[in-house]
Amino acid sequence: MIYIQVNTDEYEYDIHSLVKAFYPKERVIFQKKQARPGEVISFSLAIRILSDSLIVEKEKYPIDTANRSVARNTIKKALYRYLSERTGQTLPWGTLTGVRPTKRPMEVLLDGGTGVLAIEDMVNMYYTSKEKASLATRVAAREICVLNQLPLERSYSLYIGIPFCPTRCLYCSFTSYPVAAWQDEIERYLDCLEKELRYIAHRMKEFRLLTIYMGGGTPTTLSARQLDRVLRVVEDAFDLGSVVEICVEAGRADSITKEKLQTLKAHGVNRISINPQTMQQKTLDLIGRKHTVEQVVESFQLARQMGFDDINMDLIVGLMDETMEDVADTLRRIRELKPEGLTVHSLAIKRASELNIQKEEYENLTSYNSEKIMQMTMESAGQMGLWPYYMYRQKNMTGNMENVGYCSEGHEGIYNILMMEDVHSILAAGAGAISKMILGEGKIKRAANVKDVRTYLDRIDDMIEKKANVINQLMEVCNMEE
Repeated sequence: MIYIQVNTDEYEYDIHSLVKAFYPKERVIFQKKQARPGEVISFSLAIRILSDSLIVEKEKYPIDTANRSVARNTIKKALYRYLSERTGQTLPWGTLTGVRPTKRPMEVLLDGGTGVLAIEDMVNMYYTSKEKASLATRVAAREICVLNQLPLERSYSLYIGIPFCPTRCLYCSFTSYPVAAWQDEIERYLDCLEKELRYIAHRMKEFRLLTIYMGGGTPTTLSARQLDRVLRVVEDAFDLGSVVEICVEAGRADSITKEKLQTLKAHGVNRISINPQTMQQKTLDLIGRKHTVEQVVESFQLARQMGFDDINMDLIVGLMDETMEDVADTLRRIRELKPEGLTVHSLAIKRASELNIQKEEYENLTSYNSEKIMQMTMESAGQMGLWPYYMYRQKNMTGNMENVGYCSEGHEGIYNILMMEDVHSILAAGAGAISKMILGEGKIKRAANVKDVRTYLDRIDDMIEKKANVINQLMEVCNMEE
């Protein structure tokens, strides 16, 4: 346990995130009083934030608390120096603990700065390594190129959530439900989903729909008939004249059939993702994915035969007991398939995952990731002609790394970029789906549907009412701009 004394809770989240980055397995406690007798602590840390000075232990720094952003950065840099000296470690992303590491380099590039300036800015401002600053800048530059080609004014994207899966994976924290146990409720779920989709279409008819993303869960756990039903609703309710991408997470190989792929193709789905996560059978068995490596290959080849020419594959680095050699072998097998996209995720152990809930049962398993492994994934992607186009970070990522999407030229996942960079609104339908309204001047308003499927079914009208409120705010902003 790490015990932190700080005289204000205003920057508690930032302090906690950075300390956890250095000490991922330690519990971090904030208290304004001394530790109780008998408490076992790894070390204690005293921080005082005054109007014009910052004190970290005995080191004093000037600080401008009138500007919260500047003060926040000052605190994190001072704390980083202290923790780095104490541990003898540096972090690849320095003081950055947020989701969007591309935010700052994108600002520099849009202001007319060069890539070199953007890299230097990240290194100096956030103590990132040059390699990570370069990666973030490359991604930002590519995102800008994609965004400049899109008609973003009065536009939005649509997310359709299908929360069912064949089984729940060990590491998964998403709201997903074993499809076998919910067969009797799926049609009712689709009834509610249709009601929500038709409401969105009606309210957003004056806006241009750019991308559609069906995720989950695993959407292809639905039958071909059920997939057809959902996609027919979309075609009937929405104007698809401006849509540039319809992506479906085909996900697990054990959910993919020829009939389902035919259905997707017939409805204009032009991008799918087939996600092995690993090509090591021992790991697939361990994490609860009830399919074989051979099924992944067969599903991919079937999709090719059906005419899909934009296929992404997801991998997770840091899966339990996988070695660098295992990751190298997985990458070799992926190269043989030659997908248009490869998304490399660093394992993030979330609170709601079975791996965390039952952590005593899995305490003998090791999870490992490093800059060397992430560099290997980048080099492997490059060998396939795939280059980084979007990225994000999460809490509790193995090795304090990142998630990176790679693709060949012209095969960027456009929804991924739009969702990550907050440049237009996302309307989301389904259990656990979160709508995100971009209201201008840095203002974002979210409306989250309940995660529990049964509650979603019982409260669908409440979900639509919540959505109505944020859509009304979006309409007000747009009317003011006209």
